[in-house]
Amino acid sequence: MAEGRVVIGPGEGVPVIEGGLGVVLKLSGVETGDSFSIVEHPMEPGVLAAPPHTHANEDELSFVVEGTVGVLMGEEVYEAGPGSYVLKPRGVPHTFWNAGPEPARIVEIISPAGFERYFEELAEVLSAGGPPDVARIEEIAGRYGLTFHWERMAELSERYGVGLV
Repeated sequence: MAEGRVVIGPGEGVPVIEGGLGVVLKLSGVETGDSFSIVEHPMEPGVLAAPPHTHANEDELSFVVEGTVGVLMGEEVYEAGPGSYVLKPRGVPHTFWNAGPEPARIVEIISPAGFERYFEELAEVLSAGGPPDVARIEEIAGRYGLTFHWERMAELSERYGVGLV
C-alpha cells in the first residue's frame, strides 16, 4: 500500500460525477497497490445507477449508508436499507437504484482496483452536454470488461419507476 491517508473523512474524496447519481472517489487503486478502490454513490429518488450490466473483472461490495436501495441481481430483486451489505460478484448481471422517496447513499468497495477509471472516462462523456453518446459509453465500457444489458431497461422503468439521469 502507498503511504498516505489513514482516515478518510466524511467530506473527503474526489467528486467524479455529480447529479442524480454521484460518484465520489474515496480511495483509488494507486493508494491501495491496485488491490481495491472505494467509491461513494449518492442517489436521488427514482434514479437507476446504471443499465443492468455484468463485470468481467471486478467484484463489488456495497454498503448502504442511507435510504433504500433496490438491487437486481441476476433474475432476483432485493431491497437493502441502511446498514445492509450487497455483494455483486463478477459475472453476475446486476444494477441498483434508489427505491425510496429520500436520497440514498452507498459506499462501494471494488476489487481489484482499476474500475474507478471507468467513472473518470464516463464523466468526460457525460460532461459534453446533450444526450449521452451511447456508442462512446459502450466503447469505454468494453475496455473495462463491462457489458450492458439494455434489453432490461424498459422492464425496470415500468416495474420500479426508475430511470437513468
